[in-house]
Amino acid sequence: MGKYFKIGVLLFFLSIAYFGFTNYPKLELISGFSSKNVASAHFIDKRSKKDIEKNDNDFDVISWASSQINEAEQSATATVLGLKKRKAIYREGLGATLINDNFDVTKPYEIPKRTKSNNSLPFPYGDLEPKDTFFSNVDYTKLNQAVANAFDAEGYNDKKTRSILVIYKDKIIAEKYVEGFTKHSLILGWSMTKSVTGTLFGILQKQGRFDIYKPAPIVEWQSDNRKNITTNDLLHMNSGLEWEEQYDKICDATKMLFEAEDMSWSQLIKPAIFKPNTHWNYSSGTTNLLSGILRKQFKTHQEYLDFWYSALIDKIGMHSMIVETDMVGNYVGSSYAWATTRDWSKLGLLYLHKGNWNGEQLFDPSWAKYVSTPTNTSEGRYGAQFWLNAGGKYPSAPKNMYYCSGFQGQKIFILPSQDMIIVRMGLTDDHQFDFDGLLKGIVGSVKKN
Repeated sequence: MGKYFKIGVLLFFLSIAYFGFTNYPKLELISGFSSKNVASAHFIDKRSKKDIEKNDNDFDVISWASSQINEAEQSATATVLGLKKRKAIYREGLGATLINDNFDVTKPYEIPKRTKSNNSLPFPYGDLEPKDTFFSNVDYTKLNQAVANAFDAEGYNDKKTRSILVIYKDKIIAEKYVEGFTKHSLILGWSMTKSVTGTLFGILQKQGRFDIYKPAPIVEWQSDNRKNITTNDLLHMNSGLEWEEQYDKICDATKMLFEAEDMSWSQLIKPAIFKPNTHWNYSSGTTNLLSGILRKQFKTHQEYLDFWYSALIDKIGMHSMIVETDMVGNYVGSSYAWATTRDWSKLGLLYLHKGNWNGEQLFDPSWAKYVSTPTNTSEGRYGAQFWLNAGGKYPSAPKNMYYCSGFQGQKIFILPSQDMIIVRMGLTDDHQFDFDGLLKGIVGSVKKN
């Protein structure tokens, strides 16, 4: 008995040692994710720490972290078993930022100037409630069933959908929220933010202020083979630059989001390992590099901060949206935009109408075709900061559908042939949630006129 007990104790301590050896390097990333997510969800969407930890930070190794909120200094901290303490601070107008020990919290900072349209129009072009509209070609029973099926039945928690919004011919025909969320709830879009960032280049191009087909304006690349990389290559994730994006391990993407002071620098310093336009590779670092390129188009930091809102976000009435910044003031264009479900839908509507927002042309109609045309070597999966169905990922949806997509299943589906936008926000992606079934049910409920 004593012999087996000793062996058991030895195996126990060996397992503890192995666990520590393999996971200790990840602890800083875990506590970083937790503190950042708690700070953002609490101070932006006013949710409680208990709710955030139970519903947002309860997956994989992130659940190991314990968080605390400091209301007075508007911050959140997190540790893993008391180790690797990380802190995120909230600043009005800039959202929550994960900081390090070198960050000066007393340093003055600029915030974006916001403008709010003041009109008496209903959604989507104004702030009034949408008018009730009945379409004779819509099977509302089938539609509502498809939407209801996207949510968990009582006693279950596997689909984890938070909201569904369906817009047909500019009218809301279905809208549903899980308990605890409403049309006023701000939800993190994660990588749907990439589509916001990409759109700004379309706006600059229409204004004659930027040419995406010229070599990217990056001084550090001019003395090596990266000098031939164009902004067009970057928008298509086809630059040939080295990058690893895999969130279950320490990689380029996780180090950027949870350690870097200047996230635009993370991709900039990487070498080219392929020729441009020969190797598609999804990279959040590339989008944050694009955010850095945008910053250099303006004389002042204030102009850069304002442009995102004045040229796009507030221009189309996405007044709830806030895009968060890194430690040096760059918008984290890869990942950190928050907005209500209705406001997220407006980005889709802008593309459905090929850049025309209630009579004003924000980008050329050709830009919508540009972002929805498959990138070379992506096998029909990707365009320019938008995902595509050209390769048939969702067989029940039309091939010309394209969409914004974010971590844990944030989606804005743009269906030009159906004159339809479908938004789904939640906490589960394709491996857990049946997006094809959702699309099949909604699209199948509307007969073409």
